[in-house]
Amino acid sequence: MIQTISKTITFDEFVAWYPENSVHKYELHNGVIVEMPLGTGDHSDVTGFLSSEINFEIRRLQLPYSIPGDCLLKPVHNESGYQPDVIVLDRTALASEPRWKKESVITMGSSVRLAVEVVSTNWRDDYFFKASDYEEMGIPEYWIVDYLGLGGRKFIGNPKQPTLSVSQLVDGEYQVKLFRGSETVESLAFPELSLTAEQIFLGGLPN
Repeated sequence: MIQTISKTITFDEFVAWYPENSVHKYELHNGVIVEMPLGTGDHSDVTGFLSSEINFEIRRLQLPYSIPGDCLLKPVHNESGYQPDVIVLDRTALASEPRWKKESVITMGSSVRLAVEVVSTNWRDDYFFKASDYEEMGIPEYWIVDYLGLGGRKFIGNPKQPTLSVSQLVDGEYQVKLFRGSETVESLAFPELSLTAEQIFLGGLPN
């Protein structure tokens, strides 16, 4: 269960408060500090598999991208701060980020090539709040990896089933495409990445 620390604060106060070398992970949701739950083994497998596969693609193509160990995304208007499960940054754009060097804070969507959230019980955050904020920031591509099929039916269909939603920015708005089973995921950031939805849901293990 997600724990909240119920005192409304600003994003700057959150950054100053954030414990150094914390074993816990925190986000700021509309001014409220939220302690994120420790991921399950399956959640960690999916996240780790995606990070390694994407990083391999970055190295294979010698792209000027990186997957940082820690990173806070600052939405445009509200007092929130998010830590995606996987985030790919354009290193050539980081020189323009005023808070990156000292605080690992990203304020511009143009610095991000891909953001990925792996769904847990708090699926509404990924489908509602983060999708809206990432769209407003101008993040060009956002994946929601719903490997247990927990999301609302209006997002993943009925009956519910494991679904990977790829949102890509078109004229300032996300266009969403859903991938399931043996369908190969289509990525704007990594067009040569050859992974099926099922491979990702299983964390790369054979079914």
